[in-house]
Amino acid sequence: MWGISYWAVPIFSSLVWLAMLIAMLVSWVADGRPHYVSMDPNQRIAYISDVGASYLKPLFITMSAVTVVTFDISFILERWLRHTGKLAPNTSIWQKIYSGIAIVAAIAGAAGLILLSIFDTVHHGRLHNIFLAIFIIGYVISAIFICWEYQRLGIHFREHSVLRISFWIKLAFILIEVALAIAFGVMGRLRHYNTAAILEWTIAFVYFFYVLSFFIDFMPAVRTKHHQSRETEMDVARAEGGDGGMHMGDGASNGAQYFRGNGLANTGGYGNSHTATNGATNGHVNGTADSNPYKNQPAPLPSRNF
Repeated sequence: MWGISYWAVPIFSSLVWLAMLIAMLVSWVADGRPHYVSMDPNQRIAYISDVGASYLKPLFITMSAVTVVTFDISFILERWLRHTGKLAPNTSIWQKIYSGIAIVAAIAGAAGLILLSIFDTVHHGRLHNIFLAIFIIGYVISAIFICWEYQRLGIHFREHSVLRISFWIKLAFILIEVALAIAFGVMGRLRHYNTAAILEWTIAFVYFFYVLSFFIDFMPAVRTKHHQSRETEMDVARAEGGDGGMHMGDGASNGAQYFRGNGLANTGGYGNSHTATNGATNGHVNGTADSNPYKNQPAPLPSRNF
């Protein structure tokens, strides 16, 4: 079992965003597809902003803020995990710079979404559109620099397939979102508002998959965490075995005598000196030789702890 770990943060962010989109879309349909005051007279499909400016505005603000704040925490966690070596560490100062720019751009994008949800399209049309542009551009720039960082990391850590997979996912997000954003802007200027509304909803759902994809980046950190926990357990077991002479159930000793450089022998209580023997003695060992008591026989196999 993985347990709750770093990967849960982007999954939580993406699910909050998806729940908000579904709630807004279903509410609009359930209400009979009302024509909001912010919609063009010939417009039949509402923008997300149109629904968000209605009685669902508190939901729009709250869930948008929760989504981007927790998502940006994912960026910061990723930077910290690389710094501490739980993820593939950066190999140059430029990679750290790319990561820093990605974080700053993501914070700008987050601010854009929160502000556009507050300054709705009904009362603050111009500001709303500006913040919408900041939101989209901010996260696209962030994705570009993440791709750049991962591409450089992938050169040095070719064995880490996660970097390659994540790189292609984020590159696909960049290409798709840029294409959709351009089409959205063109359709809006041409006054094809229904098509533009469909494109806006599509952009929002693509963003859900982008946020969700970040859980892949944290999977190596989960394996590292479990590996370190296992090593800690083994260290404790060795320490206890060395102090108390405890043996494992499979016959392999945990004692320190099985490690190189330890001259103290474990003779099972039958020796009276510091010998280093590989077998059972007859209870009268009084030398310091490193010998094999099994004459004309091959020495027993060493412990698996060696």
